[in-house]
Amino acid sequence: MEKQKLANYYKDLPQGFKEDYRIDAKKTSVGVVLNVIAGAIALALIVALYLAKYGLNSHQFYNEDPVILLIAAAVFCVSMILYLVVHELTHGAAYKLLTRQKLRFGMTLTVAYCGLKEGYVNKKTSLIATLAPFVLHSIWMIIAYCLLPDNVWALVIIMLFSLHFGGCIGDLWVTGILLFKYRKKQVLVSDDGPCQVFYAYSDEVEEQAPVAEQTPQAEEE
Repeated sequence: MEKQKLANYYKDLPQGFKEDYRIDAKKTSVGVVLNVIAGAIALALIVALYLAKYGLNSHQFYNEDPVILLIAAAVFCVSMILYLVVHELTHGAAYKLLTRQKLRFGMTLTVAYCGLKEGYVNKKTSLIATLAPFVLHSIWMIIAYCLLPDNVWALVIIMLFSLHFGGCIGDLWVTGILLFKYRKKQVLVSDDGPCQVFYAYSDEVEEQAPVAEQTPQAEEE
């Protein structure tokens, strides 16, 4: 099994794989920690990108038309909602292309999610589906950030990109586990959205020797 190439998807867990690690964002403690880290990353990026774009001179915003500022704020709020939907759809599109299986979408108080209704995927499939939103949406947001002049619309992109990057902390956690913890190991992942369970392959096969039937010895005369 160690030398066999794993398929993209298995409906049932193959023999030899056992649960080894679990990330469950449905747990309040895990969800809160992820959101705190995401918020800290987003805030740090907002400050860094703002200073890189505008420098210390942001007086132009004081002279900006209030109507434009209100429109920009509304656009940002709508964009955030749309981005959450598109982010999960991107996960789903990758899973659908690679597995052709049914998906499940949802949202809790701490996390929005997309995952497979059932089954297990190999490391490559899991990495592609997990990283797809981070890579694809980072590219167009960075391009927009570089091309937009230093006006209020660039600020909208800065905030959107920062929240996007921070919000990918769970995806990056899964990626880190796959790339480092299971760098040289075969692994299958069950991903129902908020919970990822990692099953590592073990070549230790428990073999029980057959118990010989004991017969009573004849009494010696």
